[in-house]
Amino acid sequence: MIIQPRIRRNICVNAHPMGCAAQVQAQIHYVRSRGRIDSPQKVLVIGASNGYGLAARIVSAFASDAATIGVGFERPGNKKRTGTAGWYNIEAFRREADAAGLPAYNINGDAFSDEIKREVERIVRNHLGQIDFLVYSIAAPRRIDPDTGEIYSSVIKPIGGTFTAKTVDFHTGEVGRVSAEPANKEEISQTVKVMGGEDWMRWVEQMMSANLLSNGFLTIAFSYIGSEHTRALYRDGTIGAAKKDLEQKTAAINQMLQPIGGRALISVNKALVTRASAVIPAVPLYIALLYKVMKEKQLHEGCIQQMHRLYSEFLFTGQPPAVDAKGRIRIDDWEMREDVQKEVARLWQLADTGNLKQLADVKGLREEFLRHHGFGMPGVDYRQDVPPDIF
Repeated sequence: MIIQPRIRRNICVNAHPMGCAAQVQAQIHYVRSRGRIDSPQKVLVIGASNGYGLAARIVSAFASDAATIGVGFERPGNKKRTGTAGWYNIEAFRREADAAGLPAYNINGDAFSDEIKREVERIVRNHLGQIDFLVYSIAAPRRIDPDTGEIYSSVIKPIGGTFTAKTVDFHTGEVGRVSAEPANKEEISQTVKVMGGEDWMRWVEQMMSANLLSNGFLTIAFSYIGSEHTRALYRDGTIGAAKKDLEQKTAAINQMLQPIGGRALISVNKALVTRASAVIPAVPLYIALLYKVMKEKQLHEGCIQQMHRLYSEFLFTGQPPAVDAKGRIRIDDWEMREDVQKEVARLWQLADTGNLKQLADVKGLREEFLRHHGFGMPGVDYRQDVPPDIF
């Protein structure tokens, strides 16, 4: 099959297996070029198939020689249809880890389910004994409650009023306006159920009750705050309500971990193009402007650079990590610099379809979006006939 990107409403519905493998290899190359980090040796990543979760797993394995377990919910390819990018990513990672002699276990299934939690327990008990570090990096549209069977669905909506702002179709470069009606109480509650901290806490609780967490165990979950341009829809909207719940669960998890001297942390990360962020209204325009400004100031980072800096400069330095007034690690610090945000705000006011190429890095945003699905990677022959089920 000759595989070319198929995009619908800012969603790429296919992926290229060899391109995904190439972008995994590129991240590994970056990590290896930066030297060793003395970080935990037995690592579980929930949401390990894309974005920040995949990058965290790569840093754990290839900067620290860690044994890793990666949980993702992805679709494999078959003879007529490509798999998801995440499927190719985790399989490419496993192959690279195997070649390097690093233990790597992939679990494909619903991380919210107790069945997958029990499968992880079996692997830890049989192969690792205990885990030292758990990374929680879930972005999901729905969740089935393992206790009741009820299905919860997440929505991206503002709270309390209609949201209207500029946005961009980053495939055409057309700037327009987007509006979103406010969420009702049920939609807010369901989004928190899916994207909040309940499942993170459940993972830690079940692993601890099974005596599978080591003394000094560490766990971290990822959050985002962002700028004033996206605040009404994101941080002050339904997704923000879920992120606030995630952050609030940290205290309860820390209390739970006291008997083993463990700790839970939140990392507030930078805005990046991911499969999830590409479909949030107004966010692509903000990111395109942000990329332009940060690249000019030589501050730009992708997922792998963010995760490497999280490990090397915050988590595993031998000292307690620097945190903000709410106890959160802020690796969005360069994004939120006053000079960066001031320039993004200035460009936001000026941006329209006619001048967008000059004011924003739409090309970089588009290229990064495609790379997440295995397209546009250097060294890959996209004219080649590739079996979709090669992995």
